[in-house]
Amino acid sequence: MKALVYTGVGQLDYLEVETPTADAELSVVKVEAVGICGSDMHAYHGADARRMPPLILGHEACGIAESGRYAGQRVTVNPMTTCGACRYCIEGRDNICPDRKLLSIPPNEGAFAEYLKIPDSNLVPVPDGVVPEHAALTEPLACGWHAVRLAGERLTQPLATARIVVIGGGAIGVGAALCALDQGAKDIWIAEPSALRRETAKNAGPFNVYDPKNGGPEETSADVVIDAYGSEVSRADSTRLAAPGGIIAHIGLAGGDAGLDTRKMTLHEITFIGTYTYTMADFHATAHAIFAGRMGDFSWIEKRPLSEGAKAFADLDSALVPAAKIVLKP
Repeated sequence: MKALVYTGVGQLDYLEVETPTADAELSVVKVEAVGICGSDMHAYHGADARRMPPLILGHEACGIAESGRYAGQRVTVNPMTTCGACRYCIEGRDNICPDRKLLSIPPNEGAFAEYLKIPDSNLVPVPDGVVPEHAALTEPLACGWHAVRLAGERLTQPLATARIVVIGGGAIGVGAALCALDQGAKDIWIAEPSALRRETAKNAGPFNVYDPKNGGPEETSADVVIDAYGSEVSRADSTRLAAPGGIIAHIGLAGGDAGLDTRKMTLHEITFIGTYTYTMADFHATAHAIFAGRMGDFSWIEKRPLSEGAKAFADLDSALVPAAKIVLKP
């Protein structure tokens, strides 16, 4: 099969590799669409010690199951496998299972390929009429769904009356805003420094999109801040914006650990939540919201052939892409 292989820092090659085969535990999925994630970009830059070349990256996938329980059906893929038996899995917090594994982290190859292998339990059937590029977005949107759900559980007011500020207008940020909208929020802001991405985010939903260097919501006015970037600057903005008793949901992993104003957080009783990926229940909820058409028209994505994946990475690296997400199609 053909695959886009990470072969070195800043280097991706479209190569012929061995085609995976089904076995007693894993089914084969013929990939139809796969998104480029920020973690793929981290690996591309040589900044992820877990992902060393040569390796097939990619984990946001949809395709046709060729074996197993869903053979012949279109499915969206939860790329995270867990043990199913530890206290976290039993409690429904399988996303923090100590034995969790992810497509594109060795020993598992990723989804930038014509085929992948995954357990049947990680597949969600996709209804007729839902295009694969949209179904593939279940994985990144589920990250936002999880963050909004956790923040909502800790709020002392309904999401419908809360101000939500999302920092970052990439796929995770736009997805979090869409999930907040679907879960009842009405006053939603998105901070994005890129003019190209601000225009894209404005078209994604009824959001107040702003340049964080010029304007935006008032200091100490956000009931929930979702940091979809995760840098020193975005964490500082999170604590500056958070209202007394507010919630900061931290998704992004751009780097570093500085930026939080812990004095303000203490004096104002601001709750900080680290939110990692999603549970399987979050994944299913997100998938069904997409299937029901509640996540908009996905005008904020761009489609390109997998064979042109190296160019897509280079364009993303150069900030030449207005779209919040590039989806590659084998």
